[in-house]
Amino acid sequence: MKPKYFGFPVAFIFVAILPARAMDLSEQLSIGGILAAGGQCQSISARLPSADDGMPLDIFDNECRGGMPIQLEISYRPNEAHEFFANLGFAAANGLNQVSPWNLAPWAVDLEDDVKDINGRNRDYLLTAWYKYTHPFEDGNTLGASVGIIDATDYIDGNQYANDEFTQFMNEAFVNSGSYNLGSYDTGAALEWGYGKWTLTGLGMNIGENDDGDNYNFWGVEVGYHPQTALGAGNYRFTLTGTSSRFLDPVGEQQKSLFSYGLSFDQAFGEVVGAFLRVSQQQEDAAVDYNSLYSGGLNLDGSGWNRDDDNIGIGYAYLDGGNRNIDQSQVIEAYYRAVLDKHVAITADIQYMQDELLKAGPGQEDPKGWIFGLRLTAEF
Repeated sequence: MKPKYFGFPVAFIFVAILPARAMDLSEQLSIGGILAAGGQCQSISARLPSADDGMPLDIFDNECRGGMPIQLEISYRPNEAHEFFANLGFAAANGLNQVSPWNLAPWAVDLEDDVKDINGRNRDYLLTAWYKYTHPFEDGNTLGASVGIIDATDYIDGNQYANDEFTQFMNEAFVNSGSYNLGSYDTGAALEWGYGKWTLTGLGMNIGENDDGDNYNFWGVEVGYHPQTALGAGNYRFTLTGTSSRFLDPVGEQQKSLFSYGLSFDQAFGEVVGAFLRVSQQQEDAAVDYNSLYSGGLNLDGSGWNRDDDNIGIGYAYLDGGNRNIDQSQVIEAYYRAVLDKHVAITADIQYMQDELLKAGPGQEDPKGWIFGLRLTAEF
């Protein structure tokens, strides 16, 4: 029988011996990617159902599990205007994501089950594959158009300090705004216009199936302002997203659409300190876990203690419950990322998570507790 921690010790050894270097096969063709080995241990401080309660509910234990995702990127640029790109994702094990009592994933990477039968398309491992044409104009603006299998998170809801589950925060709450219901790894097209400090992005996708098993359309629009001030670089984004009416309402009788909007800010304050803030809201016509998300935090650059490539991240997220069984969720996360060389880094991570449920079973308390994690990444 495969042990629960499968992929954790072996993965760390594998990353440690991996030759971490990018491969530029020619001026036009390059291959790269990232491999991560992560392990997390959960300590649950709540009374959960037991056999004595007579409740047929899941039992969640204090335990440790690991996972090892790897993503390979292939890019072919015959010239500056054209690019062909593909991203393949593989993984071993599923970490704590399927055995934790909390609604949010402790590690938001694509793990073993996530890279199989993607969106019900009967497609494994191929995450994205697209063609992009970029046209520069004489007045300095550019227009890019992409078509193929795309990921909405590559185009909208970015953030300088809270956007990358491989190198920044691990918890789902700090990677992207859950209120946007962002579509990933399916057919679509995107337009990106940039002029000076401003960007405008729009995209549309057809997603194989949602949690109800229905095919649906997703769209997103984002306006971004990216100033460089005396304080430092900043990014300010306003995002709108929506779907077709293919999501069941709270009583499961009618199909409704999803509609969300929000803001994502990040700003540097000198060379050491950076801050981020996300605020998003979504309508509750369809059944949704959360109505709104508020998250923010700090990034401390290692140059403040003579470790230029290291950094510390500290974040807090509050998610107000929607029309299902969650009243609210809160997440606190802090990490230290130490860069070992220009390709390899190790991160120590700690999270505190708490869900408040509207309807708890007899003798059951709301799940709350700590998650301690260690992550090793190699970019090549």
